[in-house]
Amino acid sequence: FVYQSGWCHQHFQIHHYSLTFMAQETIYLLIGSNLRDKHKNLDLALIQIDKKIGKILRKSSRYETEPWGNTDQDSFINQAVAITSNLEPNTMLEQLKGIEKQLGRIDSIINGPRLIDIDILMWGGKTIKNSHLEIPHPRLHLRNFARIPLMEIASDKIHPLFKKTIEELYDESQDPLDVFIIDED
Repeated sequence: FVYQSGWCHQHFQIHHYSLTFMAQETIYLLIGSNLRDKHKNLDLALIQIDKKIGKILRKSSRYETEPWGNTDQDSFINQAVAITSNLEPNTMLEQLKGIEKQLGRIDSIINGPRLIDIDILMWGGKTIKNSHLEIPHPRLHLRNFARIPLMEIASDKIHPLFKKTIEELYDESQDPLDVFIIDED
């Protein structure tokens, strides 16, 4: 918020306010769960995202997906979410990890079962890479369980590294794992 004062043409002082803000980019998240009440876990994550992270703009349908990497576990329910936020990327990652912990996530094995998992898939058209965070998600282009829900809400979004739409990346997919839309009737 910036306060400015100035003079108008009639030579009397006027005061006006102008808002200085950074244009908010759309940020795409993927939430998933394969333990206990999977739908409830996603619902609780959405509530916390809306409360602590930013405004939810769009949500994909929910999808049942086979586990990726470690296949000796129950299937996942995944959903893509488009949001806007005032948070910086590293702060958002910390907040998302806090939500996961608050909802009961315990890290065990890589690609193992998850009560809740929240990943940042894309941040507008930005690329970010540091010791804690890589955006776009480094395996987004490999995983149908992330691409298909994202394609539902952002099919024409351009992946900033591959310079292809999410739909084009899906068309080139070699991921053999099944992804099924869930009827929510």
